[in-house]
Amino acid sequence: MSDAFRSFVIFAEMRTGSNLLEATLNAQKRITCFGEAFNPYMMGWPDKDELQGITRDQREADPMPLLRKLTDKPGHLPGFRYFHDHDPRVFDAIIEDRHCAKIVLTRNPLDSYVSTLLARETNQWKLNETETPIPAAISFDGEEFRQMLTDIEEFQLRVQHGLQATGQTAFWLGYDDLRDTAVMTGLVHWLGRKDIAQVEVANDQVPQNPRELADKVSNFKQMQKSLQDLDPFQLRKIPNFEPRRGPAVPSFMASDAGAGLVFMPVKGGPGGTVRNWMQGLGKVSGEFTQSSLRQWKRDHPGHRSFTVLRHPLHRAWDAFLHLLASARPEMRQVMRDVHRVALPRDEELADLSDKERLRLFHDFLGFLRRNLNAQTTLPTHPGWASQSEILAGFARFTVPDLIAREDRLTEDMAGICAATGIDAEQLAGLTPEPCPDFLRDRKLAAAARAAYLRDYIAFGFDDL
Repeated sequence: MSDAFRSFVIFAEMRTGSNLLEATLNAQKRITCFGEAFNPYMMGWPDKDELQGITRDQREADPMPLLRKLTDKPGHLPGFRYFHDHDPRVFDAIIEDRHCAKIVLTRNPLDSYVSTLLARETNQWKLNETETPIPAAISFDGEEFRQMLTDIEEFQLRVQHGLQATGQTAFWLGYDDLRDTAVMTGLVHWLGRKDIAQVEVANDQVPQNPRELADKVSNFKQMQKSLQDLDPFQLRKIPNFEPRRGPAVPSFMASDAGAGLVFMPVKGGPGGTVRNWMQGLGKVSGEFTQSSLRQWKRDHPGHRSFTVLRHPLHRAWDAFLHLLASARPEMRQVMRDVHRVALPRDEELADLSDKERLRLFHDFLGFLRRNLNAQTTLPTHPGWASQSEILAGFARFTVPDLIAREDRLTEDMAGICAATGIDAEQLAGLTPEPCPDFLRDRKLAAAARAAYLRDYIAFGFDDL
């Protein structure tokens, strides 16, 4: 036996053929698959509360001793099956163990779904050649199927990313491979057992429902209509090459007014307006670390947090004005030389006509589209990063109770002020900055939508 692998895991899902694969492997000398060892509802197999001397309660308290017990068998190749809803506490340890062979078993998810519902309906989870299948038909539930599909896709992507990040590979199997003697032999050889000349597929299990889907699904036409809404090729997916952002906690502000307010500013938005309003309420704290903000939250039970979105075109205009007036001269020179924004010399910027300014702004929006799609060498500045990515960064620490809109800031803030005991009359000073009328141009609107499509769709922005 090769020293490369000391154990194995079968990443699979219900009704993908994992029982058959386990039976085939268990029929080989010195290979043992211990079932669904980390299934929260059983210990390896149904009606078992103990596995390898470890009880279910002990596994619940700490799953790592069971993992070590299963994978530490010198001269033997042990393994188990692991599904997306099994104990998440062992996933990282499994992925990072380079001596644990990864087998990925997949099946058409619709077939798996129908098979699972049929098994639940008949309570017939395995079938041998002497048994008679119980005839049944299931009712397709589109919402349930889509949720199952999402769970499986997320799990498979997590497995794939874990393998890529650790420089490992897996042995990929489809449901139809499980009765192929050559493939099963290749799998066992890949696991290191080249002493086994040929693997015979387990013959104590037979397909349970070898019928057309139309015979197994009572609402087959409804199922077909529901599946039309799925997008397996992700034709409507919005590419996202924007770098992930951190939570930006040092930029947060907290007011002791009422039960407490935490403002999570989106750079390039109406931060100055909100900051001035909060200072009018009383003491304001800032420059937090994650630790100090957690302590502030503990000291202010009943507090609320909020952020404010600005229309993408208005926010891009703010970034453009910052480029003209406050950015480093080197930044403007790079825009001229590399990024197709033909800015005049710095000393001439103050004399730009409105028409010239809007033409340059249109070019700047084109730069933003390229920059947010990782097509430029310049890093994505937080002042023009997409607001959806900034909020995703916030969520890596905390999520705001309220996502307000600049154009209806007073109305949106009324509820959160009421919740924290801040008098509604104090909202009078919270006046948003109006969006310039000259930005209501169809070409600018189209360029802004092209640059910030994710934000337009995520937050429902209309053209100005």
